[in-house]
Amino acid sequence: MPYHHKRTKEWLKGTLAAIEQAIYQPLTNLEVEAWVTPEPVPFAERQSGTYQKVQIGQSWGKLWDCAWFHFTGTIPETAAGQAVSLLIDLSGEAYIADAEGCPVLGLTTVSSDFDFRLGRPGKRVVPITKQAQGGETIDLWADAGCNDLFGKYQDSGTLKEASIALFNEEMHHLYYDFEVLHELMEQLPPEKARYQRILAALQKAANLLTNYTTEEAREARAILAVELAKKGGDPSLKISAIGHAHIDLAWLWPIRETIRKGARSFSTVLALMERYPDYVFGASQPQLYQWMKEYYPALYEKIKAKVAEGRWETQGAMWIEPDTNISGGEALVRQVIYGKRFFRDEFGTNPRMLWLPDVFGYNAALPQILKKAGVDYFLTIKLSWNEFNVFPHHTFFWQGIDGSRVLVHMPPEGTYNSSAAPRALIAAEHTFADKTVSDECVVLYGIGDGGGGPGVEHLERLAREKDLNGLAPVTQEPIEAFFDRIAAQSTDYKTWVGELYLEKHQGTYTTQARNKRFNRKVELALRDLEFLAALAHHTAGYRYPSQELDTIWQEVLLYQFHDILPGSSITRVYEESLARYQQIWDKIQQLKQEAQAALLAPQQALTVVNTLSWERSEWLNHQGTWRQVTVPPLSMLTLDPAPADELPALTASTETLENELLRVRFAPDGSIASIFDKEHQREVLAQGENANRLAVYHDLGDAWDISIAYDERPPQYFQLEEATARVEGPQAIVEQRYHFNKSTLQQRIVLTAGSRRLDFITEVDWHERLKMLRTSFPVSVRANEATCDIQFGTLQRPTHRNTSIDMARFEICAHKWVDLSQWDYGVALLNDCKYGHKVAENVLDLNLLRSPGWPDSVADEAQHQFTYALYPHAGNHITGKVMRAGYELNVPLQIVEGSVLASSNATPFVQVEAENIIVEAVKKAEASDDLVIRLYEAAGATTSTTLTFSEEIAAIWQTNLLEEQEQPLEPQGHQVTITANPFEILTLRVRLSR
Repeated sequence: MPYHHKRTKEWLKGTLAAIEQAIYQPLTNLEVEAWVTPEPVPFAERQSGTYQKVQIGQSWGKLWDCAWFHFTGTIPETAAGQAVSLLIDLSGEAYIADAEGCPVLGLTTVSSDFDFRLGRPGKRVVPITKQAQGGETIDLWADAGCNDLFGKYQDSGTLKEASIALFNEEMHHLYYDFEVLHELMEQLPPEKARYQRILAALQKAANLLTNYTTEEAREARAILAVELAKKGGDPSLKISAIGHAHIDLAWLWPIRETIRKGARSFSTVLALMERYPDYVFGASQPQLYQWMKEYYPALYEKIKAKVAEGRWETQGAMWIEPDTNISGGEALVRQVIYGKRFFRDEFGTNPRMLWLPDVFGYNAALPQILKKAGVDYFLTIKLSWNEFNVFPHHTFFWQGIDGSRVLVHMPPEGTYNSSAAPRALIAAEHTFADKTVSDECVVLYGIGDGGGGPGVEHLERLAREKDLNGLAPVTQEPIEAFFDRIAAQSTDYKTWVGELYLEKHQGTYTTQARNKRFNRKVELALRDLEFLAALAHHTAGYRYPSQELDTIWQEVLLYQFHDILPGSSITRVYEESLARYQQIWDKIQQLKQEAQAALLAPQQALTVVNTLSWERSEWLNHQGTWRQVTVPPLSMLTLDPAPADELPALTASTETLENELLRVRFAPDGSIASIFDKEHQREVLAQGENANRLAVYHDLGDAWDISIAYDERPPQYFQLEEATARVEGPQAIVEQRYHFNKSTLQQRIVLTAGSRRLDFITEVDWHERLKMLRTSFPVSVRANEATCDIQFGTLQRPTHRNTSIDMARFEICAHKWVDLSQWDYGVALLNDCKYGHKVAENVLDLNLLRSPGWPDSVADEAQHQFTYALYPHAGNHITGKVMRAGYELNVPLQIVEGSVLASSNATPFVQVEAENIIVEAVKKAEASDDLVIRLYEAAGATTSTTLTFSEEIAAIWQTNLLEEQEQPLEPQGHQVTITANPFEILTLRVRLSR
């Protein structure tokens, strides 16, 4: 019998390498010209750059340079009757274009960084002809970028290869015959008969290879064919496989390069589909398709044809693959609206699967958002990255805070970059946690992250693995078809309740703080704009800016991509996105002014705008004059020109701030030694512990990760330089100036008359590296759980570390606030643009800034503005109205000049009777002039309530999130009664009588 000792193993591997070497025989080099530009130019302008004639071994560009390459040559007469290919490696990425400039094939340098356990990313082969005549002319153009898949500058940007070569097809097939059997054998125990039979066949085939000729290859293949023909029998597991090219829309490269990555990846897919009839590919992200439509229309038409054939799956239901921790609830709704609308309008498809393989945790409101948008299935792999606990399922139901459930599959191999090799299929079977309740799983194969997608190697392996003895059988198919089958057999699937927390990448809640601030501000500004525009459209004939809003929303959604908003991209991405955010902000303000102008008469008067759905009484300052105003919900109120109210008595010194509700005492170092609640006669802070010490921790993580042990090393603190105090109208203010190393910080700590909110209005000039700035508030409250604000509701998280799952949640993501409450009293920590929190025992801790060194070496070295606030209250977060306090900090009342037109109707557009129902959006309907109101129940209580509109209701429907008519409601004049389940999102489409 054969022996498989170490020497035999090395010999077989060496034979495989020799077979690969014999596939291509270079004949002659191509002539190469290049026109280099700093940014991409279209095909029509391909000769507009700096010209150079490029020789093998010569550098043609710097990192991020672009070039149109021209390859010319003649196939030698000696190649007559043989297959010919080109071998091209530019030390970068490129695509070959046809005569009209349409991408037809992508290329990637073989030096590209990648996890080589998953496959080889290089793509250097350009097939020319299966049977050359000799003397044919080669004349090809290629659009290239001087960067590898991951944005690295490889091999100094040299032209490494550009040759005409013979292609030995028989040797090519032998390579994959040999490779698949060899790898299958290595996955089997040596005592298995299958192992020994494969070993004998491999040795016999290898012994035939002396000169590596076509005839030798044919004879060797005949020997291996016997083993390749052995079928698997009745399987206990079936694998569905689909080609995939995960393309980060920005990461270690700028957005402009992603557009070309799409062209490279998709043109390669189309080329390989012509060669491999079983090949099924899928791609998500309508934004990427939109770029193809705009920049490569001929390529886009080819994609549409493959979608129509059923060989290209339009995956996912969102505009991009967004971060779902930080993106707001309404933004996630718009992701689905724009995503599904694009696929419906462009391809006639209706995706029922959310495709988010690489997102850094999934909020507990997401199941409801999906179900109410007609999305039943969800795919991810990311939870396989957990650091402390193995997630217990691969096929399961996920239940959100409202009780909605979606069916989830997590490919058990734990990657979206599968090699599709035997080791990958066996790993999937070994790892699959739900084998007892399901006999199907998924493999996602291809080169991802930087794109590229499947190569010849993936498809050659799969052709041999359809039903190969020793492996689970593999079928290439759309993944929705897989989900439909497993959904029909779901009786025994387990259910996971609450968030899908990723035990990794918690630093992304904080990194790149300016982008996160802009995101929060823009989301809320869009909320205000849509309400004002809808009101002006309905009452004043204002043209609702649908097209402008679509454009703005789609760009905002783009910047919520899971490597932009979380903060894990390179410097250039943030330079560009911050500039664009500012332009977006300016455009929103312009549109708001136009909508307000339609609602107001240009008189010498002041009007206050309240876009929240409850009455608000607050102090406002206009040009130095303070007045206290009470504004109805969702309305505009013209102020009485009467003089300002008498200002209340307040106390402000560098040691003390005091109003009628709270007394705050400062320690000499500027931190807070005491907050005494005068109304409830109790101390807010824990005894003997100071609050708001501005702590700087060593932070050796990258943009993604914070060490779980970061706080085991005592922090340093910002040092107080100066403190001043003043009373300014109804506000008692202490202003403090601090410094730390190269950074400075200034805080205005404000206590307003009649308010329980202590505001910390902060400006930081931050110039630290590998440091993290945090503030904390040890409070005199004991609770086993903290309540955290998330999208469309709240989530309870433990304050203890009883289990390894609790311990792993050392940093948590929350939106506008976190709260610790006993039954009688609680304290909330609010913020206007922060997301990273730690709540341990009785300490509320907020992550303010961090400055990792990679991939942006100057991350957050800049000026920052943010506000956080401490909010002590009676009762729990519900009776203490914490949700409202969080909104009010984030959505201030706005003063505009002019008076409300009578036609605009200054009464509230809509009033909600129940305090726990929050109006999240008011907008014009997507497909009509009706108005849409999105509300949600915020306290976790089944609630029946009355909505009262400013006008009589002609008709009203409860719809899904896509605004599709579902259920007519029965209004009574101006009113309608609705019922919401705990944390339910309701979308109403209303037609008023006007």
